[in-house]
Amino acid sequence: MKASRMCLKTLKEAPQEAVIDSHILLLRSGMIKKNVAGVYTYMPLGLKVLKKIENIVREEMDAIGSEEILCSALQPKELWIESGRWTKYGPELMRLKDRNDREFCLGPTHEEIFTSIVRDSIRSYKELPVSLYQIQTKYRDEMRPRFGLIRSREFIMKDAYTFDIDETGLNKSYEDMYHAYERIFTRLHLNFTAVLADTGNIGGNASHQFMALSNIGESTIIYNSNYSADQEKAEAKVDVYNEEKDLKDIQEVSTPNVKTIEDLSKFLNTSPKRIIKAIVYKDLISKELVLCLIRGDREINKIKVANKLGLGEFDLDFATDADFSSTSSVFGFIGPVGLKMKTLVDPEVTHIVNAYCGGNKKDVHLKNVNYKRDFDGEVVDIRLVVAGDLDIVKGEPLKEERGIEVGQVFKLGTKYSKAMNCVYVNDKGQEVPMVMGCYGIGISRALQAIVEEYHDENGISFPDDLAPYKVVIVPVKYTDEVMKNLADKMYDELKSKGVDVILDDRASSLGVKLHDWDLVGIPYHIIVGRDAVNNQVEFKTRRDGNKEVLDVDVVLKKF
Repeated sequence: MKASRMCLKTLKEAPQEAVIDSHILLLRSGMIKKNVAGVYTYMPLGLKVLKKIENIVREEMDAIGSEEILCSALQPKELWIESGRWTKYGPELMRLKDRNDREFCLGPTHEEIFTSIVRDSIRSYKELPVSLYQIQTKYRDEMRPRFGLIRSREFIMKDAYTFDIDETGLNKSYEDMYHAYERIFTRLHLNFTAVLADTGNIGGNASHQFMALSNIGESTIIYNSNYSADQEKAEAKVDVYNEEKDLKDIQEVSTPNVKTIEDLSKFLNTSPKRIIKAIVYKDLISKELVLCLIRGDREINKIKVANKLGLGEFDLDFATDADFSSTSSVFGFIGPVGLKMKTLVDPEVTHIVNAYCGGNKKDVHLKNVNYKRDFDGEVVDIRLVVAGDLDIVKGEPLKEERGIEVGQVFKLGTKYSKAMNCVYVNDKGQEVPMVMGCYGIGISRALQAIVEEYHDENGISFPDDLAPYKVVIVPVKYTDEVMKNLADKMYDELKSKGVDVILDDRASSLGVKLHDWDLVGIPYHIIVGRDAVNNQVEFKTRRDGNKEVLDVDVVLKKF
C-alpha cells in the first residue's frame, strides 16, 4: 500500500475523553474514530488488526470442529420472552420497535437465537454434539461507556454455543473450548490467566474468565498458587475473630452523630472487626427489603447477594429514605435486633462474640449482640474477598491483580434448552433437553488489550503477526530518482512475495514519516537514504529501536 493513498490521519494530542494509554494510542494512530460515547468506527489500520485477530480465532474454532454462521443483530422479543430474559436482562438491553409496533432488541449476546436455530434443526441424539460460532457486532446500553473499546456500547464479539446430550458431553465441549481459548490468547501474545467467574446475566452453573493482566483492567483477580477467581466470584476462608468468650447482656450505647464504621470504632475504642455492618437492599421486582450483615472491616459483594436472591445485578438497589419509612429503623443506626425483614448473615458475623451494631434508633448503638441469641438470619457468604484473605484450598494468603476480561466460557446446562424446548429424541424415543455451553471472546476489546500491553513512549509496538503491516519503506526524499527507484524496487519485490508492506511516498519530512510509523506500530522500517547509491538501506526494528545499514538483498531475505 502506498501511504499517499491511505486514509491515515494521526493526531499529535489525544482527545480529552481518553485517559488510558491504549485508548489514547488507538485514537492518535487513527485506528479508531469516535462517533458518540462508546461507539467507534474502525479505520483501515485498526480494521486490518481486527481481521488478524478474527482469523486467529477462526482458525482455532475451526480446529475443534465448531462451524461458523452469522446471525442477525436484530432479535425478536418473543425469543427473549421464552428464555425469561426480556425483563430480567436489565437496562443494558437495547430495545426498539418497528413500524408495525413489533418489539425487538439489538443483541448483547445470542443464546436465544442459537437455541432456536438448533431446536428447529436437530431432532435425534445421533446428530449431537453440535458446535456453532459467529463473529458479529453486539450492543449493550452501558450506563458509563469508558476506556475506549474496553467498555463500549457497540463491540465485536465471537460467541460460540455447544449442544450435547449430557453433562459428560458438555464437559468435553467446555474443555475443548477452554484449551482453544488458551491457544488463541497465546497467539495474540497476551499475558493472560483464566479464573473462576460469576455467570452474570448469561447464567449457568460454572464459568471461567480469561483475563489479560493489566493495571487498567476493570476486573480484580483474586489469586495465589492454589486458587484464582474474579473478585465477584471469589471465596475465602472464614476469618474467626472474637475478643471475648462469655456472652454478656445487651446494652444501649449513646452514639450521637456517630454513623460510620470508622467513627464508631474510634468512639467505642474497639476494632471494626467487632462491629456488625448492616446494608439494606431493595429487591426491585418484589419490592422486598433485604438486610445484609457483614463484619465492620469488610465490604459487601452485591453480586453474591443478587445471586443468592435469584436476581440480576440491576434488580437490586440500596434502600432509600422512603423505603425505610415503613420500618422501625433509621439510616446510620441500622441493626438486626428486632428488625423484621429478610436477613442474610455473612459467616464471619456469626463468630463475633458480644458485637456492636446499630440500635435502630437515632444516636443509639447496641453492645454485646450475639447471633442466634439476639438475631437470626440465613448464613451465606456475601463479603468481598480482598488481598490478604486466606484461600479455601490451603488457607494461604491471596493476592490481587487487575485484568481486562477478553473472554469467558460458561456451562449453561439446560437453562435455555428447557425454557425454549430445545430437545432431542434419545435412543429410547424420549425427548430430552440438550445440555448447552456458551463461549465468548471480545474481539475489539482484545485489540485494545494488545495495544495496552504492547506500547512505549513513541506509540504502539505490535507483535509482528498482529501489526496492520509488517514493514514500511521510507525514502528520505521520494523525489530523488535514486531513492525512488530503490524504494519502488523493494516495494514491488516484497509485494510479490505476499508481504504486508507500505511505501511512504508522501512529501512529508523524514521526521514526520518515522513518527507516524512509530505511532502506528509497524514492526520494521526500511529507510532509503543517501546510501541508496550503494544499494544499501537503514534497517530499523520498531520493538527495540535497533538500527543497522544493510545491503538491500540482505534486508529482502529477512522477509
